[in-house]
Amino acid sequence: MKAMILAAGKGTRVRPITHTIPKPLIPILEKPVMEFLLELLRKHGFNQIMVNVSHLAEEIESYFRDGQSFGVQIGYSFEGRIEEGKLIGEALGSAGGLKRIQDFNPFFDDTFVVLCGDALIDLNLTEVVKWHKKKGAIATVVTKSVPRESVSSYGVVVTDDDDRIKSFQEKPFIEEALSTNINTGIYIFEPEIIDFIPPGVEYDIGGDLFPKLVEKGEPFYATCMDFEWVDIGKVPDYWHAIRSVLLGEIKNVKIPGREVAPGIYTGLNLAVNWDKVDITGPVYIGAMTKIEDGAKIIGPTAIGPNCCLCKDTTVDNSVIFEYSRLASGIQLVDKLVFGPYCVDKKGIAIDVRKAELDWLITDTRQSPPYLHPREKQTIDELLNGH
Repeated sequence: MKAMILAAGKGTRVRPITHTIPKPLIPILEKPVMEFLLELLRKHGFNQIMVNVSHLAEEIESYFRDGQSFGVQIGYSFEGRIEEGKLIGEALGSAGGLKRIQDFNPFFDDTFVVLCGDALIDLNLTEVVKWHKKKGAIATVVTKSVPRESVSSYGVVVTDDDDRIKSFQEKPFIEEALSTNINTGIYIFEPEIIDFIPPGVEYDIGGDLFPKLVEKGEPFYATCMDFEWVDIGKVPDYWHAIRSVLLGEIKNVKIPGREVAPGIYTGLNLAVNWDKVDITGPVYIGAMTKIEDGAKIIGPTAIGPNCCLCKDTTVDNSVIFEYSRLASGIQLVDKLVFGPYCVDKKGIAIDVRKAELDWLITDTRQSPPYLHPREKQTIDELLNGH
């Protein structure tokens, strides 16, 4: 069976991570989120998968290649052009990406699934496809019920008593929401859906295609399912996803590595004197990381491979990406460290280079800088103030 993963977006709401990592490759404890989607599709018999790519397309293609290492077949549809020797992404929109593939050569010849490439899901796709076919639908949206106080963060789907879609509300005010069922970005389509998409223009599934289906009275339905769905479309969502994995709240994602003490998981060959550090789980620490004496780590916290926590450093409820060196004595509370960026859990980022504070967070592959005690105090105050 055939499927498509939408992977062409720039991921602007997950910056600064997506400056160098495309959204489908954002790691959930070192495993890209799109890899989880491939596993789900394969489990339910979807083994022919098209992926539209644009922003940092070469990164996605280099990692997944033709899919054989993941038990599936993958084809890529690049949206963009080459200009002065560089790939320039020009995404066609989620629906425009479907149209481009079908116009190149008809690929979608039976019921197919479309997934957004930025969510962890544990959904019985087989059951959803059966429901879709029983309804005789041309398109089905998988929805999920959320608490009413959360509806303003999502696209709301409004249906009649027969589950037929009547309208949509994009991030409505709580008091104006006509439903608490939200669009999860999981769709079941018939090939005829492509006929509703104009060629050669940017066209969106949610914003353009779906309103047209409602307007024309097509057999367009929504099914509300109770399943695990963790969106990582924004920095706070990503933060929540990592915390949820470490706390054991996402059943289909295991903490990698070896549990060396209750709630403490590590990769290979850590350099650490366990008697001289204070670690409270749940914590994951990647391979070839050095934890110096006096360091304190409080979970839920994830520290990537090849990092260095210098002496007397405190890391509390934080996510540290690979090759990060944290200077001696600093305290990181509720922070995400990615390259030169320090980000709070609301998504507000500090570029330590531009702030001339690049002796705080450095790359372990370069020589450590000298840190004056006065400068150390200044950066502590800055980080704790954000």
